Amino acid sequence: MTKVQFDPFSLGANWSSWVTFKENHELIRSGPYRRVRHPIYSGLLLLLLGTILAMGRVQGFIGLAGGFLAIWVKLSQEEAIILKHFGPLYQDYKAHTKALIPGVF
Repeated sequence: MTKVQFDPFSLGANWSSWVTFKENHELIRSGPYRRVRHPIYSGLLLLLLGTILAMGRVQGFIGLAGGFLAIWVKLSQEEAIILKHFGPLYQDYKAHTKALIPGVF
């Protein structure tokens, strides 16, 4: 079995589309994770907002709300698993790093 080397500039082998905890999982706090706990979700929401603004359709904000809700559900599931495995280390990270918007939320 080949071990994947840790790359501090990306999520690397820790990434998964499913909410799961992998063997040798690491808590990443570098790169964009210094600013927000879930930068991929932040990017998706920003992309959706940009699309709505470019289209100029107010109804798109209903889609944004739905997208935010879906992301918040998955984010909450991920954080429960991460907190279970990393405990106080993740609590400290949560206390100092916002979930989606740096310094705000």
